[in-house]
Amino acid sequence: MDIAALNPLFRYVLVRTSHPGNIGSAARAIRTMGFTRLELIAPHRFPDDEATAMAAGADDVLAGAGIHTDLVGGLAGATLVLGLSARRRGVTLPELDPRQAAAQAVAAAGRGEQVAWVFGNERTGLENDELARCHAMVRIPSVDDFSSLNLSQAVQVAAYETRMAQLAGAGGGEAVPSNDEPPADAEQLERFFEHLAQTLDDIEFHKGRQPDTILLRLRKLFLRARPDLRELRVMHGIFADAQRMASLARKNSGG
Repeated sequence: MDIAALNPLFRYVLVRTSHPGNIGSAARAIRTMGFTRLELIAPHRFPDDEATAMAAGADDVLAGAGIHTDLVGGLAGATLVLGLSARRRGVTLPELDPRQAAAQAVAAAGRGEQVAWVFGNERTGLENDELARCHAMVRIPSVDDFSSLNLSQAVQVAAYETRMAQLAGAGGGEAVPSNDEPPADAEQLERFFEHLAQTLDDIEFHKGRQPDTILLRLRKLFLRARPDLRELRVMHGIFADAQRMASLARKNSGG
């Protein structure tokens, strides 16, 4: 396994970070483990002198950091998304510890997939709608009576476990996807979920049921299945036909 060649496939995504010093500390944390890709989602202040100071020389990471208005933009291209959370939330996701998650991340990178580790705001963590975009939730097994880690400490744990998994050769050395096509990335999946939601509305599927609950369950199903782009095209085609038939039915009924 060529660790240096695979490392660009990993990104560390900070969502709504309040303190610029934590951005700098996170940059330092990933750089010490050989990673350089940092994506920032609606940071409160960046660029900032405090971030530069806390990076302690990891200036290349800060200079190359992507800045996005929403999480979907920061996840574009990623096919495995791992969300860190200190608390169990209402979103039902597979739950992993950092070591298990790192093993899956390194295996995915070995197949040529892009991997995203996602970290929430210092005070609130990841919101439910942000966790819903992840394939699994990762919990650091801290003690129950004092479970809150600093943001950059959590980033360091994830980066360290990923490097240790790489050094141990976790996931083997497969360099290309084993399937005909790699799994759809986060941006492609979001377009799919938007089309799914619109189709369910168009065919009047919900009929008094809570659409959010149904959509969360379907999101969980498709994230677990990890469909590739060709499979999504088939589903888009099915949705388009269902929408067309629903439109014809409304016209024929005078609606």
